Amino acid sequence: MQNILEELHWRGLVHQSTDPVGIQTLLSKPATIYAGFDPTSDSLHVGSLLPLTLLRRFQLAGHRPIALVGGATGMVGDPSGKSEERNLLDKETLEKNVAGIEKQMRRFLDFTGPNAAIVVNNFDWMEGFSFLNFLRDVGKNFPVNVMLSKDSVKSRLERSDVGLSYTEFSYMLLQAYDFAYLSNSHDCSLQIGGSDQWGNITAGIDLGRRMFGKQLYGMTCPLLLTSDGRKMGKTEKGAIYLAAERTSPYAFFQYFLNVADADVLNTLKFLSDVDKKAFEELEVSHRDNPQERHAQKALAESLTKMVHGEDGLKSAKAASQVLFGAEIENLSDADLNAIFEDVPSKRLSREQLVAPGLSIVDALVHAGLAQSKGEARRLVDGGGIYVNNRRVETSDRKLLEADLASETVMVLRSGKKKYALLRFE
Repeated sequence: MQNILEELHWRGLVHQSTDPVGIQTLLSKPATIYAGFDPTSDSLHVGSLLPLTLLRRFQLAGHRPIALVGGATGMVGDPSGKSEERNLLDKETLEKNVAGIEKQMRRFLDFTGPNAAIVVNNFDWMEGFSFLNFLRDVGKNFPVNVMLSKDSVKSRLERSDVGLSYTEFSYMLLQAYDFAYLSNSHDCSLQIGGSDQWGNITAGIDLGRRMFGKQLYGMTCPLLLTSDGRKMGKTEKGAIYLAAERTSPYAFFQYFLNVADADVLNTLKFLSDVDKKAFEELEVSHRDNPQERHAQKALAESLTKMVHGEDGLKSAKAASQVLFGAEIENLSDADLNAIFEDVPSKRLSREQLVAPGLSIVDALVHAGLAQSKGEARRLVDGGGIYVNNRRVETSDRKLLEADLASETVMVLRSGKKKYALLRFE
């Protein structure tokens, strides 16, 4: 079997572990490992890539991964790393979020073969618990003084302006029971997660021992942060999601293509499939010729392919060339919206594209690239007008549905850099 611990250590992915020698022995043969995912949205985001790629690495090394989606714990909210209590989600929203997340996980994990991954939802085993039964069977195994000693609890209790509700205080019991349950039902012996999950993981290890006499282990990885301490994947416009409907492949690709020099090597080690030899070559290239941005290109290509597949990477790279004058074809509305997010646009009726079609002259006026039809004709005759980055040869040109660059969008350009969008709905 591949030595997964050696792989994780050179990548800097081991932050804490409960029993390094015991874990090494455990992983010397096929083991079952789990990580939990919070269903606060119907899509995972960049921050979720770290535990997800960790599960993937374990599976490639011969171990069996369990991805747990917190349908039950999502109703409560994890206080770990949070400065205030989160809004609770209703059951219908959680079910929608769980379904979306499960679908995404299938891009990363293999659900066939001897170490086939499984996705579980803790609501399936929590919904049958009455409050009294949970207190009797699980709560009696939790010393309150141990719960109070956890950093996630202490940090909130020390703040008089926020505090900690009983609901959030109880979260630790729920997640701990997840580990104990999976150890008993799926022979799961190792839980992995971000460093902010250390308290919850150790609570699960203790509960598994008390309830079932199981020897369990825990390991955390560093959080995915930028060099100035901010969470990776957060932008002024919100989180970078893994769902193409939330963040287009182009926007996803561009985010990682523009990762700061100070962050790119760590992000490459943490998230990509680049092996040690290739990483060391990129490290030298980045040090000697940072202006070439070889590390950023490798990072963007590796992660976009991993998340959006070969077609997603192809469309993202094609979209990236659009602003350099490449012809626009086979892109989505989402891609074009991401590329031209600050470009003015005008909505027109789709019927205008029915033969004989919309005059290029009228289109330029509608788009605001010409103030009059006369100016529009002069611009076309001067060779300075482009539709989807293809030059318009004559002012008699008619625009039809075949001229759409995506489902509903047509891109007009005047000169080298003056763009406008027409949206036909």
